[in-house]
Amino acid sequence: MTAADRIAARPAGPSRAAVALAVAAVLLPAVALAGLAVGSVHEPPGVVADVVLRRLGLGSAPVTLLDDQIVWQLRLPRVLGAAATGAGLAMCGAVLQTLTGNDLADPYLLGISDGAAVGAVTVIVLGVGATGAAATGALSAAAFVGALLAVVVVLTLAGARTWSLPAARTVLAGIAVGQMCAAYTSFVVLVLGDRDAARGVMEWTLGSVAGVRWHTALFLTAVAVLGTLVMVTAARDLDAFAFGETAARSFGVPVERVRWALIATAALVTACLVAHTGVIGFVGLVVPHVVRLVCGPRHALLLPMSALLGASLLVGSDIVARSVLSDREIPVGIVTAGLGAPFFAWLLWLQGRNGSTAGGRS
Repeated sequence: MTAADRIAARPAGPSRAAVALAVAAVLLPAVALAGLAVGSVHEPPGVVADVVLRRLGLGSAPVTLLDDQIVWQLRLPRVLGAAATGAGLAMCGAVLQTLTGNDLADPYLLGISDGAAVGAVTVIVLGVGATGAAATGALSAAAFVGALLAVVVVLTLAGARTWSLPAARTVLAGIAVGQMCAAYTSFVVLVLGDRDAARGVMEWTLGSVAGVRWHTALFLTAVAVLGTLVMVTAARDLDAFAFGETAARSFGVPVERVRWALIATAALVTACLVAHTGVIGFVGLVVPHVVRLVCGPRHALLLPMSALLGASLLVGSDIVARSVLSDREIPVGIVTAGLGAPFFAWLLWLQGRNGSTAGGRS
């Protein structure tokens, strides 16, 4: 079944859409509240509410300094950062799957994560002569620069000479750049790095929101909100893309301009998120498919629902990551991979049963 058939066959009625949005809108605050309460030190919901209300100037209930530090200084920015990252990755995945016509596309298909890894590995292995917050800032900046350079190379290769951006060519360029970046990181770690450097690279590539503090959380939130606004305004154009490039042109969509703008936006959003939280896979792959199954493929609903569900998924995954072991945390990327890999396998099996080509939507 083509994407156009899906739109015609599975429109989400107003009541169904309203119910789905209502459930998603309730789910996210519930998961966020659990994220503030659950951890090595349990904070009752009443204490969490007292701390938050007091900090917002809406309450005067007494709270201890320890509760304030745990809830406001540590867990709230972590939950906010996880929600913003999950929302951004899920929404970028939905957009890239439509623009490339590939059900298996996600924000990392364009080589963004591998490009970010090049920057991060360079800092970790070669060192920058900094420690503490300065080292963390240098790592994030280097990852961001690496991700952006990878995107520029991919878009240049895909659109060379013709200034067009064919979907298949873009995917192949992303794979090629990703492989080159992976080869570089492996070489640097094996030849120049020591055991500590290899461990640092592994921790970064598995993803984590443990180090997110207020300034980072606010930045990630701003990136996710701005990205959402840009992509939602293009919802009608994305619906036209779901019928194919030729059909989109017949609907009056400036295909190349819209595709360049949206892919560049998705790449920029992903680069900002990856630079601060590392490589967190499968959110951008899994969430859009779940939303399509429930709500249908119309992007006016698909994009905000993907953002809400992606935020809930990553906040929930982070709760699992810091609760599954009593004496330490595990990277959140392991949790999302544990959830996403079975779904990925199911998707491949479903495509094989339906006789479609690998990864193709139509």
